[in-house]
Amino acid sequence: MATAAASSGSGSGSASAAPGRGLSAALTRRGLGKALLLAAFAAVLVPLALTRWPGTPWPAALTVDLTGPLGSASDWIIDNRDSHPLFLYFFGYISNGVVLSVRGVYLLLLGIGWAGVTALAGLIAWRVAGVRLALTAALSFAVCGLLGMWVPTMQTLALMVVAVTVSVALGALLGLAAGLSDRLYRALRPLLDTMQVLPAFAYLLPVVLIFGIGVPAAVLATVVYAAPPMARLTALGLRDADGGVMEAVASLGATGRQRLLTARLPLARKELLLGLNQTIMMALSMAVIASVIGAGGLGDRVYQALASVDVGAALAAGLPIVLLAVVLDRTTAAAGSGTAAGKDAAARRGGWLRWGAVALATAAVVAVGRLADRLTWPEGWTVPIADPVNTAVGWMTDHLYSGVPVVGGTADWAGHFTTWILDPVRGGLQALPWWSLLLIVAALALLIGTWQTALTAVLALAAIGVLGVWKPSLDTLSQVLAAVAVTLVIGFAAGIAAARSTRVEAVLRPLLDVFQTLPQFVYLIPVVALFGVGRAPAVAAAVVYALPAVVRITTQGLRQVDPAAMEASRSLGATGTQQLRKVQLPLAGPALRLALNQGVVLVLAVVIIGGLVGGGALGYDVVFGLAQGDLATGLVAGAAIVCLGLMLDRVTQPTERRQARTRKEA
Repeated sequence: MATAAASSGSGSGSASAAPGRGLSAALTRRGLGKALLLAAFAAVLVPLALTRWPGTPWPAALTVDLTGPLGSASDWIIDNRDSHPLFLYFFGYISNGVVLSVRGVYLLLLGIGWAGVTALAGLIAWRVAGVRLALTAALSFAVCGLLGMWVPTMQTLALMVVAVTVSVALGALLGLAAGLSDRLYRALRPLLDTMQVLPAFAYLLPVVLIFGIGVPAAVLATVVYAAPPMARLTALGLRDADGGVMEAVASLGATGRQRLLTARLPLARKELLLGLNQTIMMALSMAVIASVIGAGGLGDRVYQALASVDVGAALAAGLPIVLLAVVLDRTTAAAGSGTAAGKDAAARRGGWLRWGAVALATAAVVAVGRLADRLTWPEGWTVPIADPVNTAVGWMTDHLYSGVPVVGGTADWAGHFTTWILDPVRGGLQALPWWSLLLIVAALALLIGTWQTALTAVLALAAIGVLGVWKPSLDTLSQVLAAVAVTLVIGFAAGIAAARSTRVEAVLRPLLDVFQTLPQFVYLIPVVALFGVGRAPAVAAAVVYALPAVVRITTQGLRQVDPAAMEASRSLGATGTQQLRKVQLPLAGPALRLALNQGVVLVLAVVIIGGLVGGGALGYDVVFGLAQGDLATGLVAGAAIVCLGLMLDRVTQPTERRQARTRKEA
């Protein structure tokens, strides 16, 4: 028996090793051919470029000054915003509709009262996911009141309800069109890619120019930012509908509308609810960021506290944001997971009757609250935490910020990281000739992609130079590279440990769940408390934000390695370390590359927000343009961020065509 197992394992090992060798050979052959062709192009084009445009930085002759046109457009919008028919009879009606909707929801929440809102949240969570989440939801809303943040929480929740409703409707319509039409899918895909790469701050300036400071601009910026996930996942669910089911429905003579309503949409239920989940999380994140343009609510409290470096006040407003994120994420995730508590139990107990019970119980609580005149959260039921937190932060600053024996303080760590890593990386990038950076990007994109991928990456990087922001873009790129390096080192190590030990995974899971649901803005609070302001705190916030995705993808990729390959390696006497190095990591290559790609995209998003805490570079330009109403500075920096994100995405994510071709050759 042992001999047979060993023979079987050896056969499996040989079978699994052969594709690996073929894959490596295919990569080597194609990589060598592309490298030679790229070298030939470089040998011809680089001397010509050096003759015409010598020097290290991007040539000034190849830049386009957009200050004049964008400034003129900004002036025209400002001059005509109160008189032009386009603003009066189109944007004006949209603005009024948004204001009335948000105000109506806000007054409804206040009319229900704190007891009614808390009971409604708990009952909905109970109906969807069971008792445990119901208690979590009710306790979370109660904590918002205890922190003295009930009214700001209701303001944020009202804005969220309106923004999510519009985002889901718009995203579902776009996803429906893309899911049913290949032509529309191809047309919408680059638009959705751009919207997903564009950082949240870049959405704010155009809507502020059109709608002014206030709730309409905040809601519409949130809609534009949060609609793409719903559109993507709706299209994915419709396009991936089971072919056998669709063929059976068509054979019964169903019309196109009947096939959509009775087959495609029910089969895409999971993706639709996941899209709702992602839209809610992105809308909450954007609603907080939109506080800088007058959204009010919790985000405004956090922003004002960060501006004055009041960590205690920022934490008091940040905790309700975290609690809202956790409750909304868990509730929508449970609704889409089809768990026994969320689906089967509801079917057994008569779904609609339970919803009726939820409505009746909520109405009873609201009636009691109104009769007792207890609609607002009692002032005596608050627990101020700002002063104790600031006291603790003061102690940390005095004892941990600097002067700690042997290890040094957090300020010393930030200073060393800036001096030893950020400054050299930035200096090295800015010292490289512009044409060499284009060649490096082309080579990296060709290594894992196609010529089309490489051309896209090179044109994206060249567009940054044409926009005239070459130097600050390289500064931002240096922060992204440093943050990605730290994220990958920690994330891969944690992911490997979690994949090899269920105990480690059980410890990490709740931490990753919390970190993954936090809005981007909230990460700035602890890093400012620990590291002060500067580029290092911005990098630290980006690392914490991107880490959960890298750890989860790494863990999943390693655990999905073919068991036959693992058994073959064990039968050949491989140790755990050898299995990891020779089997798991190579076979999990696609997942690891996806982790790299997601880490880059997430790091870029927070490094830009780091401009609020001294990150500088493109993030500062976007914040400055927003604060000063400088359309040229803000939009040019935002466009450069999009180009930078597009370039980084193309050099870190292999194309499906390339992967399929390589597997075929292997």
